[in-house]
Amino acid sequence: MIISSLLDTDLYKFTMMQVVLHQFPGAQVEYRFKCRNPGVQLAPFVSEIREEIRALCSLRFQDAELNYLRSLRFIKSDFVDFLGLFRLNEKYIRVTALPSGEIDIAIAGPWLHTILFEVPVLAIVNEVYFRNTRRQPDFEEGRRRLDTKMAQLQANGLEGLKIADYGTRRRFSRAWHEEVLRVLRERAPAQLAGTSNVLYAMKLGLTPLGTMAHEYLQACQALGPRLRDTQVFGFEMWAKEYRGDLGIALSDVYGMNAFLRDFDLYFCKLFDGARHDSGDPFAWGERMLQHLRDNRVDPLTKTLIFSDGLTVPRIIELHRQFHGRCLLAFGIGTNLTNDLGYEPLQIVIKMTRCNGQPVAKLSDAPGKSMCDDEKYLAYLRQVFDIPSPT
Repeated sequence: MIISSLLDTDLYKFTMMQVVLHQFPGAQVEYRFKCRNPGVQLAPFVSEIREEIRALCSLRFQDAELNYLRSLRFIKSDFVDFLGLFRLNEKYIRVTALPSGEIDIAIAGPWLHTILFEVPVLAIVNEVYFRNTRRQPDFEEGRRRLDTKMAQLQANGLEGLKIADYGTRRRFSRAWHEEVLRVLRERAPAQLAGTSNVLYAMKLGLTPLGTMAHEYLQACQALGPRLRDTQVFGFEMWAKEYRGDLGIALSDVYGMNAFLRDFDLYFCKLFDGARHDSGDPFAWGERMLQHLRDNRVDPLTKTLIFSDGLTVPRIIELHRQFHGRCLLAFGIGTNLTNDLGYEPLQIVIKMTRCNGQPVAKLSDAPGKSMCDDEKYLAYLRQVFDIPSPT
């Protein structure tokens, strides 16, 4: 089986799930799958994907895994107790082959009981696809490319530059993901800040990394008191749960202008920094630094995290522009865990509804928006004063 542990997912799934348990236990949600690569035929593999999901739904958290989660300072004991009883339920997920050769994956049910599907299901789709289409993978090419990345990171003048692995959902395979992390830990330990994958953080003694994802702020569109105050409500509920811990705000659910309007002096001081995930990262970083200065906050005390489709050369460019002006972190995903010379799948599972209401992301990259209700998208743009994409 592709997924052998419920810890084989991103940390932010657990940090968000804890907020759901404590703040929104009754929320009902829907998610949909999308493959952004044109012409990719996933329908022939539907039976395999279903079998792997069935195996995923048979898993329970092991005592050692629960003890590891309990050791994390921001994870609360009642949440770990809940996870001790938890399992994913197959009735909440449906995988369908479409006449076009594509597939549809729909997830619907209580947010608390569906939130852990996304990352392992995407990892399953990736691995099933590649083990069928690349039966003899060129791992030597993958190792050569990894060697190049490590050499680039260890070049003179880049002291202090660290990367984090964010590549679980789009990895070539579970075995390749683990090999990449083991090689980095052994040969470039000073360059590896940690991993978003909780299982490998536990197994390899790495730092687990992650805070919130888009689905959290999207769900707040339906859970908060007023749509215009969605971001403020989301950040305040996060702070209520974590009391200053895990203080990285996601900035691109409604675009940068709307984020900066809401991320006022209070949040600039309360949060540790912000994460970039769409749009021009250099322009974003300069705007964040200026915004902090405008709010009389020293940028050297705050962290900017970059995580949008990064490669090592792009990370080095960003490091050179912002090093010494703020604290920096870089999360690299597909280019780290699925770089063997083949075109990776650009697949996502996004929340589309919460409590029966449409929810959406209006990022600084229009192609990343995903919603099944055009009228709601138009309304959201009006509320947050975001121009329609041309």
